[in-house]
Amino acid sequence: MRELVLSCSEDRAEALSDVLLELGVLSVSVEDADSGTEREMPLFGEPGGEPDVQAWHHNRVVALLPDDIVPEALLQALKQQSGEDYAASAMLREVADTDWVRLTQSQFAPISITDQIWIVPSWHRENPEVPSADGQGNPILIELDPGLAFGTGSHPTTHLCAQWLAANLQQQQTVLDYGCGSGILAIIAAKLGAREVVGVDIDEQAVQSTEYNAQNNGVQVTACLPDGLQAGTFDVVVANILSNPLKVLAPMLCARVAPAGRLILSGVLERQAQEVAAAYAPWIDMSVWRSHEGWVCLAGTRKQT
Repeated sequence: MRELVLSCSEDRAEALSDVLLELGVLSVSVEDADSGTEREMPLFGEPGGEPDVQAWHHNRVVALLPDDIVPEALLQALKQQSGEDYAASAMLREVADTDWVRLTQSQFAPISITDQIWIVPSWHRENPEVPSADGQGNPILIELDPGLAFGTGSHPTTHLCAQWLAANLQQQQTVLDYGCGSGILAIIAAKLGAREVVGVDIDEQAVQSTEYNAQNNGVQVTACLPDGLQAGTFDVVVANILSNPLKVLAPMLCARVAPAGRLILSGVLERQAQEVAAAYAPWIDMSVWRSHEGWVCLAGTRKQT
């Protein structure tokens, strides 16, 4: 395969990428042309969010070409479509054939969340590093393949929430996983013996992913969009999102916690913990249960009324 490499300024990178995709290239990536020099410029955004600037001052736009595209014809079509002549800066380079499926799978190894909870991609079923189930549900092995919805089990916040569930969830309790993503926490709760588990997400793809993963792991999880969440409260409410939406959702999430129930929040950086806890203070006193790699898990108990 071949890649066509073009140079462009910051204000042209996004438009150039869009035009290339419209013209039939397989994929487009944007790189900092000053990478490795003193002019290299990092791009930062809030975790889970987008940086304010979408490109660098000097960019390399790299287009992966299908075999039937002639580079010269692509450059001519690009000139007609965009009004810009990129031929002078264009560079064509060969790309070695790669087994992309095998390469992608190699990036996802089994994950031990606790000694008793493992996230295991399907292609690692026979991995000798993964302990065998004893027939009594120990250890808990969750088969989960990376998909379109967020959540492979590798993020510190997922570990924190899962560890809290493993240490504190009681048999036959009810659980709401708000922001369920791929359904990891909901599935863990069901495997730990929760009587009822509901997963909610604003992304339809996440709802479908949770339903599929729950079925694939032999547990019952009801997944829905926020509008589909039925009235009622839960013994445990867990929300692994981000600090800003967590603050906005404080009244609603607290109202979903049953009297004497527990609320678990993550997706919160250590420096954000006090601010998030303050947003919940009118209803539930939240405190840091555990921290990991700069992230925290907040936990609190709703008072009985």
